[in-house]
Amino acid sequence: MNGSPPPNALLYIGTGCPHCGSVLDGLARMVKAGKLARLEVVNVAVEPEAGQAHGVRSVPWTRIGPFELIGDLSPAEIADWVERAGTGGGWSAYYAHLLESRRLDEVAQRVRARPATLAGLLGLLDDEAPMAVRIGISAVVEELAGSEPLRAVLPQLEQLTLSDSPQTRADACHFLGLAGDRSAAAAVRRLLDDDQPDVREIAMETLAMLGETGAVGVPDDEEAL
Repeated sequence: MNGSPPPNALLYIGTGCPHCGSVLDGLARMVKAGKLARLEVVNVAVEPEAGQAHGVRSVPWTRIGPFELIGDLSPAEIADWVERAGTGGGWSAYYAHLLESRRLDEVAQRVRARPATLAGLLGLLDDEAPMAVRIGISAVVEELAGSEPLRAVLPQLEQLTLSDSPQTRADACHFLGLAGDRSAAAAVRRLLDDDQPDVREIAMETLAMLGETGAVGVPDDEEAL
């Protein structure tokens, strides 16, 4: 695993749970193979307070390294999450998993706790992410408006304004405005000549957010009006 020590895992199960046994077996195989260093298993029917401490509402509930996963996991999924935890990466995949599972609050909590993982969240923008994921990303970024973690990813956002996807260019441009750093103005101005009217409009709005209204031109389609 890229020279990193194997991660640990924590599993909450319940008496009579139909999927807990298969998840337990899959994790145990990872321990035997040396992919996991340690596996702790807790039955919430016996120790309910342990599950409450982690906000466990349903089982199986699994934590592999930093990743908390709910529900049944196939052996292949377990192996994938163990690999991601072992390499220290995998945040894009994890945030996509949370957003697709409608766990937006957890995404916001984790980004606040681990600001460096914001880059992984933004990495989803250029992967033809479904609209639900894009909306979730926007909600998290709006919470971080003007913050240092958001300013720290300015280079990534500026690169995303060059994406082949008009939606990604528009989103990245808007996020640059939320960051509130006027050094991003040059990247935004490039989008005033974008071939998509919506992107040009957002670029104008973003420049206004950055206090650059005096340098904003009028899009070609408005000059013709």
